Amino acid sequence: MAETKRTAARKLSFGEAVAEVETILAGLEADDVDIDRLGEEVRRAVELIQLCRQKLEKTDREVRDLVAGLQADDAAGGQPGKDETP
Repeated sequence: MAETKRTAARKLSFGEAVAEVETILAGLEADDVDIDRLGEEVRRAVELIQLCRQKLEKTDREVRDLVAGLQADDAAGGQPGKDETP
């Protein structure tokens, strides 16, 4: 696996991080990683996987909060923006 300049993990999008992990894994599976770089490659993959987990957890919380807000509106019997007078 050729040495490349890497973007700081925190600046990557979820898709970019996943793609880089897949590239690292492909290199490992193909025995394409020099033994002197193996630890560095595994550390990078772990860093990227942690970033992906954080992004997934954050998005999960946001979606749950949004859904809970919708359910609270429904339970209150109102629909935002609608006039409740007949």
